[in-house]
Amino acid sequence: MSKIIGIDLGTTNSCVAIMEGSQPKVLENAEGARTTPSVVAFTDDNEKLIGQPAKRQAVTNPENTIFAVKRLIGRNFDDPTVKKDVEAAPFKIINSDKGDAWIEARGEKYSPSQISAFILQKMKETAEKYLGQAVTKAVITVPAYFNDAQRQATKDAGKIAGLEVLRIINEPTAASLAYGLDKKQNKKIAVYDLGGGTFDVSILELGDGVFEVKSTNGDTFLGGEDFDNAIVDYLISE
Repeated sequence: MSKIIGIDLGTTNSCVAIMEGSQPKVLENAEGARTTPSVVAFTDDNEKLIGQPAKRQAVTNPENTIFAVKRLIGRNFDDPTVKKDVEAAPFKIINSDKGDAWIEARGEKYSPSQISAFILQKMKETAEKYLGQAVTKAVITVPAYFNDAQRQATKDAGKIAGLEVLRIINEPTAASLAYGLDKKQNKKIAVYDLGGGTFDVSILELGDGVFEVKSTNGDTFLGGEDFDNAIVDYLISE
């Protein structure tokens, strides 16, 4: 029976985990790290780099190094979030034939799902190397505020990567489960998720064996990298 993997497809970093008995285990990638930068790059010699190798060469190849594609997935080109990215991103974001936000790099056009699929493939390979067997099934987490189009686009990315996505789980729900919160107890909790590129807060109601997201909000341009950039800007101004 093949293992089912769990993937946190993040804006800045991604990771993959499996269950070993009753305990989850986050797997190390080829570089020995448990998180992989959500970065894909296309080089001069037609090579595709994913993760840390892509991030390392970003300074010398900014227009062909794609990052934070999670902000684009399942969104229309006219979306305010996409407009912010168009202004800030060093790579080219284009309007597709269907009005979705796509990326152009080295003359090729890619949907956000295709870029995300490259990252998911890396996660799949990390799990396969550890397990010594093929992996075809996965559960992927998404922000609670993701709409149907964004969830479907994430599922599409899994399919492109060769994964059957058994379930899309809200990130705050996954966090609640990870911290052992018992869904049999009736209570309301707040889950704060401060990542590399985003900050989200969700109010969850636990009871009757389910987690229900009552409310969610956040900022898709507020995370650890933004703190870093603010410090850099301050030092430059000094």
